[in-house]
Amino acid sequence: MAKKEESVKLLGFWISPFSRRVEMALKLKGVPYEYLEEDLPKKSTLLLELNPIHKKVPVLIHNDKILSESHVILEYIDQTWSNNPILPQDPYEKAMARFWAKFVDEQILPVGFMPLVKAEKGIDVAIEEIRGLITFLEKEVTGKDFFGGKTIGFLDMVAGSMIPFCLARAWECMGIDMIPMETFPELNRWIKKLNEAEIVRECIPPKAKHIERMNKIIERVKSA
Repeated sequence: MAKKEESVKLLGFWISPFSRRVEMALKLKGVPYEYLEEDLPKKSTLLLELNPIHKKVPVLIHNDKILSESHVILEYIDQTWSNNPILPQDPYEKAMARFWAKFVDEQILPVGFMPLVKAEKGIDVAIEEIRGLITFLEKEVTGKDFFGGKTIGFLDMVAGSMIPFCLARAWECMGIDMIPMETFPELNRWIKKLNEAEIVRECIPPKAKHIERMNKIIERVKSA
């Protein structure tokens, strides 16, 4: 069991879903931490020193231990501080939480923004492709308060930071209602419950500022 006086620092970026999900985990566990904001796309000397392989946030520094990659960090947090478990205890459920988390970051994210902005296949084709993937999550959360069951867990942090509080804001900038209530009632119910959780609300980027930043990114991608 980790002691509260131990040093915990997190390098992150305010609109990064990857660092925001780590903050959710630290808050859920009640772990005091020092947050160090990176000014991306510039990369600080500290970030390059701590994460020379990926050169990305988040980076967690726990005493003399340095960890990168959000999924790895979430699991480390869960195993270091045993209160309020993030991952399921059942081996199968744990494996499936990891599976769907990778699905969000490796299947939905790659098609959920850049291809949509560029719309090389046509905007309608891109939208249908994304909705087809999101349908799997709609089925997965059906009948549950959260993906983690009655409480926020690993997949809630990964999917929550990525979809409603990141990609959905980009979709809003583009005038796309990607997850309408009539098509995705369960996901919309889940998003509402996420918004009711204090640890989640504290980690959501300010919407107006976020939308402004997203619009600039979209314009930059379109003009590239």
